Amino acid sequence: MPFFSVIIPLYNKEKYIEKALKSILNQTFTDYEVLIINDCSTDKSAEIASTFLSEKVQLIHHEKNSGLAASRNTGIKKARANYVTFLDADDVWKPHFLEKIFQLIETFSEARIFATNYEEIWNQTVKKPHNGNENLPEHFTGYVDFFKTNLKQGIYNHGSVCVHKEVYEKVGFYNENIQLSQDLDFNIRANYQYKLAYDNSVQMSYFMQTDNQLTRSSIVNKTIPNYDLYEDWTKNNANLKKYLDFERYVLGKRLKKNNDLRWKKMTANIDTNNLNWKQNLLLKLPSSMLNLIDKLKLFLLKLGIKPSTY
Repeated sequence: MPFFSVIIPLYNKEKYIEKALKSILNQTFTDYEVLIINDCSTDKSAEIASTFLSEKVQLIHHEKNSGLAASRNTGIKKARANYVTFLDADDVWKPHFLEKIFQLIETFSEARIFATNYEEIWNQTVKKPHNGNENLPEHFTGYVDFFKTNLKQGIYNHGSVCVHKEVYEKVGFYNENIQLSQDLDFNIRANYQYKLAYDNSVQMSYFMQTDNQLTRSSIVNKTIPNYDLYEDWTKNNANLKKYLDFERYVLGKRLKKNNDLRWKKMTANIDTNNLNWKQNLLLKLPSSMLNLIDKLKLFLLKLGIKPSTY
């Protein structure tokens, strides 16, 4: 049985899948299997992936296009290892990612979630995410309170995390009825129940698409997480309440930019004391102004400047 199962959800990533797979095969820690879940790609993604098949690498085909959450769930159910990791087909790992995760597993026995820091690539320009890691020592490894620390961009993303199968057995899989931010919904359930061990070193590259990252797709008519489901949990976890309000702000602002009236319900339960003044101001702005600000962000990103409300 391999130590790690690496799951790659694949849908129309013919330009990127080769680089993603090579970054896995170049890992310094080599006790793993790779499960590529082809979600009915219509380009040459599966054809390219098939050239990498071996005893370590499998290609599994969905019979119908089912979405990201379903692809992850298929991989988890097929995984032979107890430790499950993910890599999107357009991202890459640094060579020591799995080795760093293995060291966390060996050192922090109470944890069941393990993660590293990451970097963003904007048109070949490397940027640090605004994710709170600046509050940790540069070479930090240890337990982290996910809800307390994770009030900016994610302290990890789904390409820089490893989850023990026990977590899925207790808190459930990815919600296939949610079409947006399924990972956030899972992260709430998982981190409420289990400890997170974190390595602050950058071990993963997250490729951002500068031309359309901020307005990548409309979320109108897409099913979104219901953060109110977790409100009762905040009675004994104040950090969770602050985290939920932050995520309500993020998603509420995005809904408002799309003139989606669900933004009102999304932001109704926010305690404004849990947001900073910039975030409170942005929630009050009309959608036209928010979209104008996004255009300014894109312009600044192309100049190498990454603004933030965090």
